[in-house]
Amino acid sequence: MAKPARQRAAEQPALGARPVLQARVAAAILEAAATTLARGGDHVNLADVAAAAGVARATVYRYFPNRGLLLDELARVTLAGADEGLTAARIGDVSVEEGLSRAVRVLVDLGDAFVVLVRERSSMRADDFERCVVAPLRRLLDGGRSSGQIRADIPAALLAEALLGTVAAVQVYGSLGPDDTVAAVARLFLEGAGTEALNH
Repeated sequence: MAKPARQRAAEQPALGARPVLQARVAAAILEAAATTLARGGDHVNLADVAAAAGVARATVYRYFPNRGLLLDELARVTLAGADEGLTAARIGDVSVEEGLSRAVRVLVDLGDAFVVLVRERSSMRADDFERCVVAPLRRLLDGGRSSGQIRADIPAALLAEALLGTVAAVQVYGSLGPDDTVAAVARLFLEGAGTEALNH
């Protein structure tokens, strides 16, 4: 016997809720992975991630059967956020100082996931990291070199790496809020990479 339309309609949200719940569980696992991996590095295993996420280890394995798949998904999500954020920030359309502050803000807002991405990028979508993160920063720094505001004696690629390392280190070891972190990283970087034209 067919169910009444009202009963079918009442059951529909419950059926649609399952993918939403799965997405929330996956997001919680990724967030826990970012936090634990940023702090513990190579010593972190999926059991640690499960404990941090507040789920059973079997749940983590159901979503991410191994560490490599977990890292790959964390990289995919984080790179998408970086790409979208750096594009929306229009870092090449403003002054070098403002562009740098905007870029640092995007990277800081990615939080622990960005730290993991910087550390693990050799095994986590290295080409996408180059395209989504390094290339926009290098273009910004090349523009600053052309205008005489960024040092020309150090390759832009090396300066971009120094910036990424500084952002990741301050995220892990710093205790500043987001605004102070952005200001500190931008100031620290520009004092070392900027020329007198920028620093005065």
